[in-house]
Amino acid sequence: MPGPTAGNAASVGRARTLAQVYRRFGEVEAARTSPLYERVAVALSESGEALRAIGAVPARKRHPTVILAALHDLALAGRAPALAAAYAAADGDAAAGAAIDTLLTMTDSVAAVAVRRPTRADETGRCAVLYPAVAEAAHRAGAHAVGLIDVGCSAGLNLNVDRVGITYSNGQSLGDPSSPVQLSSSLVGNRPLPTRALPEVVTRIGVDLDPADVTDADDARWLRACLSPDQPERIARLEAEMALAATAPPLLMRGDPVEVMADAVARVPDDALPVVTTTWALSRFLPESRLRFLHRLEEAAVGRAVAWVSAEGVGVAPTIPTLGDRRASGHSIIGLALLDRPAPRAEAIGRCWSRGRLLAWLADS
Repeated sequence: MPGPTAGNAASVGRARTLAQVYRRFGEVEAARTSPLYERVAVALSESGEALRAIGAVPARKRHPTVILAALHDLALAGRAPALAAAYAAADGDAAAGAAIDTLLTMTDSVAAVAVRRPTRADETGRCAVLYPAVAEAAHRAGAHAVGLIDVGCSAGLNLNVDRVGITYSNGQSLGDPSSPVQLSSSLVGNRPLPTRALPEVVTRIGVDLDPADVTDADDARWLRACLSPDQPERIARLEAEMALAATAPPLLMRGDPVEVMADAVARVPDDALPVVTTTWALSRFLPESRLRFLHRLEEAAVGRAVAWVSAEGVGVAPTIPTLGDRRASGHSIIGLALLDRPAPRAEAIGRCWSRGRLLAWLADS
């Protein structure tokens, strides 16, 4: 009897690796937030047929977050009713079986959704970091109006930073207390946040390779699909965020941020300060592209002041001091750069953890 071929061995190896990825995702990552996805991911890791179906998807789209979002999208679209019913009932065993069945019977559809769509992480929880940082940028520049430019914006929810309410653990609050979107963040350390309000926001621009439009039904459904079905609080907040954004949709610019930055800055009125924000966006850039991004900002700042507010991993944002922190240390640096002279003034004004759920303010204001 002939032995296994090299090709078969490689296929078995890939399936085993994929199984390990899905099991780890279920038992470690999903276990913290979604019992439903924990059960589904583990079931997928144990099904050879399901793993072979996932293996038919391009390698860069096989990650559990992508496949689970694609399955959820099909359920929300009414194309996988058994899966939708299991999700609605929060029945882990039924969801696991329905997910496998959907993968096997709709492999091409799952692949098509996964390939077409990038996963999204649109949460205005980032606004707890952005609000005081953008207000600080405006204060230092002496600006009475700002134009917001969010890079890697996805659906541009961060652009509503002035339209949400934020409460911090020390009792401070910023933003709009009557907003339908209310956020909270815990402060670390003894230094309070500056209490100054954001000046008027006159322009809201989102820049992304593939932005999502909350007024488009398919795009809005995909944003919902990127959340697990058993997180009602996050789902309710996303719905409120999208409804708020839909009342004043931002200008969405599709393209490489490095290439379109000059155009985006030029769209901000001359009497307003362009404030470019990046929140965990530059980590998707190659190091040389991060430098090119900074150079584009510097070029756009010729003849006018431009501010850059960043929340990125330690050492990711060029010129932003790392405070001696180690890379991949589990937290991010909040940076502020004012590009209004030949040598940019760049400062680390804070640290944050868990996408802004915890925040330490460092700047003297």
